[in-house]
Amino acid sequence: MTINLNQLPSIQLFNLTGRTALITGSTSGIGFELAKGLLGAGASVILNGRSSERLNKAYDALAQYVSDNALNSGAKKELIHTCAFDVTSWEDAEKAIEKIELGVTTNSGPIDILINNAGMTFRSELQDFPVEQWNNIMRTNVDSAFYVSRVVAKHMIKRGKGKIINTCSVMSELGRPATAPYTASKGALKMLTKAMAVDWGKYGIQVNGIGPGYFKTELTQALVNDENFSNWLISRTPAKRWGNVEDLVGAAVFLSSAASEFVNGHILYVDGGVTASL
Repeated sequence: MTINLNQLPSIQLFNLTGRTALITGSTSGIGFELAKGLLGAGASVILNGRSSERLNKAYDALAQYVSDNALNSGAKKELIHTCAFDVTSWEDAEKAIEKIELGVTTNSGPIDILINNAGMTFRSELQDFPVEQWNNIMRTNVDSAFYVSRVVAKHMIKRGKGKIINTCSVMSELGRPATAPYTASKGALKMLTKAMAVDWGKYGIQVNGIGPGYFKTELTQALVNDENFSNWLISRTPAKRWGNVEDLVGAAVFLSSAASEFVNGHILYVDGGVTASL
């Protein structure tokens, strides 16, 4: 379905009111911040993770955010939902998504926006890298995006529209010591994003990626605390700082909205200029 952009005021291009977003791996970190951002733009959000306990805590935190900011953002607690399932299991993903689409699990309606954000890393010299950790990284960072997207896309194809966003990384382009499997997984996710765009673009679906640089999250806290690494990173980054998770919200809202109707197969790097600098 083609949207006539001439009929929309510019600000309305970014309005997500009436749309439902499923965000995998959203109990904390980047995923949780993206949920806040899309909620603030009017979307109904479905938080996802494997742990019901962590999901409940994330729900409470997001509900508190709404309570504290509703007058400014227009967000509503009723727009927050949770769905616990393991994205690394295609059976779990398929069952959960079918229930979401039918409104059985969340009463939130069909999935208009999918953000494949679940991810993990493990650091080790490549020659000593544990095989099981390689498999865990690939299952979490690549397989999950395929498992979830293939089911969601079938429903989007029927409706003739949809937005899929994959959380890639600057490591989709660059290598760093002791991160080879993570780099390989994010490189694969970049190319999977492009391939999804090629296959599904004709159905009115836009598939793009967000490529975060180095951001302060639970996964990077050890690096943040490493003074030598932090100094090196800041000197290497044109913006001269670490990224904050809220820096990703604008990119996510853009790629989720009508403003990006003709953007497909693109990786939007939000990295303070790292990928532009030698």
